[in-house]
Amino acid sequence: MIKNEVVEKIAFSIESAESAELAARLGEEVAAQFGARDERPLSIVARDAQGAFVGGLNGVSHWRWLYVRHLWVEKSQRGRGLGRRVMTEAERLAQERGCVGVYVDTFDPQAAAFYEALGFTRAGKIVGFPPGHARLFFRKLLR
Repeated sequence: MIKNEVVEKIAFSIESAESAELAARLGEEVAAQFGARDERPLSIVARDAQGAFVGGLNGVSHWRWLYVRHLWVEKSQRGRGLGRRVMTEAERLAQERGCVGVYVDTFDPQAAAFYEALGFTRAGKIVGFPPGHARLFFRKLLR
């Protein structure tokens, strides 16, 4: 229960400055308990011989793990090893950063099979997210 004398106002929309302050305050508490995140972005871009963008990866390393936020390969390039090459490069760069593992999530069963073929193991599942589907979580320890 929230007491009125403690909280003057509860807002149900957060402005960007307030959102940043919220994240900063939580970040301070998390760092005090678990150590600094040492968060560093990672992006890999794949282009064909003509220079067209055909795939890539966005991720972030923190606490000695790489999180793959986005992995995308142009449909015409799928099944040709490009996704594997991008992930292999991401793992190499993660190891250079001192990461001990990589984690990723997906809604796509075909992508799930791809990650398993790369040596990832399923770490979790949320059924019904998005509705009628499942969100799958994978991890892979690096050697």
